[in-house]
Amino acid sequence: MQQRRSGPAPSGLVVVDKPAGMTSHDVVSRVRRAAGTRRVGHAGTLDPGATGVLLVGVERATRLLTHLVGAEKEYLATMRFGVATHTDDADGDVLARTDAAHLTRADVERAAAALTGHLDQVPSTVSAKKVDGQRAHALVRAGQEVVLAARPVVVSAFEVLDVRPARDERAPEVAAVDADVRVVVSSGTYVRALARDAGAALGVGGSLTALRRTRVGTFAEAAAVPLDRLVEDGAAPHLLGLADAARRVFPVAEADDALARRLAMGQRLAAGQLPVPPGAQGPVAVLGPGDRLVALVEERDGAIRPVLVLADPAEVG
Repeated sequence: MQQRRSGPAPSGLVVVDKPAGMTSHDVVSRVRRAAGTRRVGHAGTLDPGATGVLLVGVERATRLLTHLVGAEKEYLATMRFGVATHTDDADGDVLARTDAAHLTRADVERAAAALTGHLDQVPSTVSAKKVDGQRAHALVRAGQEVVLAARPVVVSAFEVLDVRPARDERAPEVAAVDADVRVVVSSGTYVRALARDAGAALGVGGSLTALRRTRVGTFAEAAAVPLDRLVEDGAAPHLLGLADAARRVFPVAEADDALARRLAMGQRLAAGQLPVPPGAQGPVAVLGPGDRLVALVEERDGAIRPVLVLADPAEVG
């Protein structure tokens, strides 16, 4: 059973295995209770019907989440061809039913290959994208027509694992086909839109019936904690500390007491004062004495500048 905690909540990341039937906000609410703090957030929303890896930050780790949202993501999914819906997934109203019995695995693989690489993808209309300041899904549910602009995405892998006949309870008279797939995509890619577009390319329509996120950046499902277990144990035993989390995500540089204190105060350093890894792209995590994550920095315009300070100056030096 979870023990009562005294003192401030520890900071860190936890890799949650989100169950189906909950929103990502629901998961955050339960982690707040398990951690004993309201300072909890997540990186990268999962739809209620989806399961799998959800990165959750507690206390100071919430400030890292902005830098984690853009990480590459991997999914296992089931796409149903022959049934198109207004949400592009199993929760939507059926828009069209088309016999797909003639489809072969080779057909599906060709459609997947055509949707691999750099694409301009139109997001699903029932999504969290904003139109004139309002969520697209809210406008659609209010009966309004929504047209979303295409946005560039990258599909690094679209692998067909299995193709088999399927029966859809919403359209039992149609011979549908299910395809189990593995996809690796850039942030902002809608897997249900891939199902929609693959179905359109095949001439039968498509929608998503199952989705599991198996990886966010370097954080894979093998390290994910089931939500019920997290609630039972409390969050603290499952937290990845700030320094260890930073090592998983960013290039790392180490600073002595004096430099760490200057960075904790938000001061810039001259280029060359900090041993930034050669060729580092994006933010560099600076670790101070005691393996404390002090700041994220970037080198530009001849100086090393803090972009995010994570340590209190009183805690450093």
